Amino acid sequence: KPAGVMSYLYGNHVLKAHLGRITENTPKHQGVVFFSMGDIPLGFGVAAYSTKECRKLEGTAIVAFRQADVGQYLRDEDALSAYSS
Repeated sequence: KPAGVMSYLYGNHVLKAHLGRITENTPKHQGVVFFSMGDIPLGFGVAAYSTKECRKLEGTAIVAFRQADVGQYLRDEDALSAYSS
């Protein structure tokens, strides 16, 4: 969902309310790749719950932990460019 994409790209974890779809039978603590609804890869992380557990959670629950995302470069651009000087 668009609000979820922006939240994720600002460095936040994924909430159930922001989840558009999820792969069936994803186990808890599985590495996952996050995509926009337009199938654009956004980053990767770890599932906080299995698919079955996710279906029972409230909208405010964190369903996946962000490890890295495409917005990270923009947030860290100043620090990264300091190393290249």
